[in-house]
Order: sequence, then structure tokens, then C-alpha cells
Amino acid sequence: MTTPVPPSMTALTAAAARAAHLIVDHEPLIFTDSLAATLLGDQADALLGYHRAHGAHDVLAVARATVTTRSRFTEERLAAAIARGTGQYVILGAGLDSFAWRSPRAARVRVIEADRPGPQRWKRDRLAAAGLAARGDVRFAGTDLETGSLAAALTAAGFDFGRPALVSWLGVIMYLTAGAVDRTLATLGRCAPGTELVAEYLVPGDLRDDLGRSYAEQVAPIAAERGEPWRTFLRPPEMAALLAAHGFAVTANVPQRDSVDAALWNRADPLRPAGLGWLAHARRTGPADGDSHTSGW
Repeated sequence: MTTPVPPSMTALTAAAARAAHLIVDHEPLIFTDSLAATLLGDQADALLGYHRAHGAHDVLAVARATVTTRSRFTEERLAAAIARGTGQYVILGAGLDSFAWRSPRAARVRVIEADRPGPQRWKRDRLAAAGLAARGDVRFAGTDLETGSLAAALTAAGFDFGRPALVSWLGVIMYLTAGAVDRTLATLGRCAPGTELVAEYLVPGDLRDDLGRSYAEQVAPIAAERGEPWRTFLRPPEMAALLAAHGFAVTANVPQRDSVDAALWNRADPLRPAGLGWLAHARRTGPADGDSHTSGW
């Protein structure tokens, strides 16, 4: 049996930011994750305490804006995909994502969470301790995107490469090497036409605004000290080309500001968009790729 290993600090702070949005920010709420605080377990008080005490600080406010906008963007596209008949939802680097236990739409789609086995075991133990049952069919694909075989893990978890899916890949690409990003996309390139991908990526320094630069200067060194250095940055045309190389046609490639309705930025709290992370939405258009496909980027 896999030994439980606590999630990375990145996963914990992302869940804390989603939970804190419901506590320290004002209407209109960007995204509601009603289970984020529960999944934090005994670390909830300490992590949420930072937001309660220093919620206006740029780092914490940008974190809340980032996790809520990317989650809203993704789940809006997931809802549309499910309405069109998509029956599989893959979450790469799932961390403490709560969709399968929170959303009524989980009953209409098979959810496959791909993450490292140790943190997956920790999360499942936490869910059991809280008495939370999945709202539908949820599977766990234990793998490391840097070193493992995503295809084998997805297959073992019951993923059907012959049926369309929606794949979310949030808060992960920046921590991977270019080779791991390419290998992951090569695997996704084997998915059925009609498969959709929502991917978050960071842009290089010269494309960031002042808020994005400030956030990066404060957070990146700390992440590196904790063993999670930022490794990969992409310009929007580079991201589009990388996706195209693996058979995905981009339908949206937008900065944080444009990822949600403009009215959501009319706020009385500190949340405002940062020019650091972009979101790409793409659709698989051609025949499935083979394992040997490479993009050459």
C-alpha cells in the first residue's frame, strides 16, 4: 500500500487560496470551492490565517486571483464539454482539487486525477476522515509527470484514449522541464479527436506587468528553496505552436485579465489581474499521435 505523503507546499497554498477567497474577498466571487478548507485538514487554520491577516498583500491577493480565475475558466469549459457529451475529465497534477467531491457535474463524467501516489494517498485519507464521498466515478492515476509514464497510469486508471475527454493542466507546467512538457503533450496527442485541453503556463519576464514581476520576484526564490523551482516559461505563440505540434488547435490563449468576464474585475477587494500566467484552451483535431511524436520546440 502506498505510504501517504503530504502534498507539496504549492498544492497546499493553492487550496488555501481557493478557501480564503470565500473568507476575505468580496462579491462577486470568482469561484467557489466549498471543500478546499476541509481538504487542508489541520493545516487550514495556519494557512488561512495568513490570508485573514495579510489578505491585501500582493502575493496572497495574486494567489487568490490566480487559482480562482483558472478554476472558473476550466470548469466553465468542462460544463460545456459535458453538455456536448464528453464523458471523461482528466486532472493533471490534481493536488487538492475537489471537483469530484464538490460538483454535481461529477456524476456525469469519469474523473481521473493524475498525481504522485504518495500525495494521492494523503488526499484520499483526508477525504475519508472528513466523511466525503465522491459524487461520481473518480479514479486515481499515480504518476510523476517528470519521470513516469502518463499513458500507462491513465490506462491503468480506466482512461479510454478512444473517447473524447477534457484535460486540465493547471499550476504544473512551470515546474516541469521542457522535455516533460513535451512528453505529456505527446501522450495527450494520442487522445481522441474532440478532446479538449486547458493548460496554464507562465510567460517570461519581459511579458510580465509590474504586478506579475513583483509576484515572481517574491515567490520564485521561495519555491526553489522548497524544491519546486520554476523551470518552463512560454510565450503565447510558442505555446500555440507546441500545442499544434501535438495536434491541438487553440481556441483561446489569454492572459489572466481576459480569462473571466470583465465585470468580475470591478471589485472592492485587493484582487486584480496579474500579467504572469496565461491560459490556453485547445481542441484535438486530427488522428491520434504515436508515442514517438516530438514537437521540436
